[in-house]
Amino acid sequence: MHRSSILFVTLDSCRYDTFEAADAPRLKAVGPLVRAMAPGYFTYPSHCAMFMGFTPSVPDGAEPYSNLKIARIFRLEGGAGRSSRPAFAELQGASIMDGLKRLGYLCIGTGSVDWFNPTKPTSRRLVQDFDRYFFPGNCWSLDRQLAFLEKELEAAGERPVLLFLNLGETHVPYYFEGADWSSDPESSPCRALSSSNDAVECRRRQKACLEFVDGRLGPLLDRFRESNTVICADHGDAWGEGGLWGHGFHHPKVVEVPLLFSLRSPPPAAPPKGILSSLLGR
Repeated sequence: MHRSSILFVTLDSCRYDTFEAADAPRLKAVGPLVRAMAPGYFTYPSHCAMFMGFTPSVPDGAEPYSNLKIARIFRLEGGAGRSSRPAFAELQGASIMDGLKRLGYLCIGTGSVDWFNPTKPTSRRLVQDFDRYFFPGNCWSLDRQLAFLEKELEAAGERPVLLFLNLGETHVPYYFEGADWSSDPESSPCRALSSSNDAVECRRRQKACLEFVDGRLGPLLDRFRESNTVICADHGDAWGEGGLWGHGFHHPKVVEVPLLFSLRSPPPAAPPKGILSSLLGR
């Protein structure tokens, strides 16, 4: 694995308190757990923001990369509000994928929830900058996603890669392959406007899903141990707080998310604009 490669994992809908309570030693070994605020309250806007460099942030924290006002993990040239310190990855492009591709990276991605379905026009805009992409068709196919990523990593050879993985087991209906409950969304214990929701069951299922995920991700995390890893949720879910269920609205439990990272070897600095234009034939 090239030392400047980057693994970026989003645990869709995973609440901070779920992550904190879970037996997830592989994920928790990546770095200190940060209670951060997501850039959005829904999968699509949150990932749109993250793909532009706005990862979850702690507004009053003192640490770079967890507080984006101090320093960002990814920063695209031309945006307003320059951080007081250089970003880990200073990029030029239309997205972090586009910026990294300009530096010679191969960008590989797989998303699980429907917002990542490339047959839909809105989703195509979200995933169009990946060189290689896979959508499994449901939220509980992590093993298929990992098989795709393994194949693509082998093909990449020594080239630096950005590997993005959005996994859906922690998204409603909180299900993983082989779980002892149904994958039918109508059986979910967390449904908007439903009178049969169950916060205790939500917590049990999402925690079990996260622990399942942790068991599967070990080999992938090991491959990136000497390079760079970012793990976060895109948002959480409300489980009856204030009478609200699910996500898609501003609420503390919806925007409160786990964030962990290990940043060892940054991408090379982008060449000056004149050189970049020449290299790109522009």
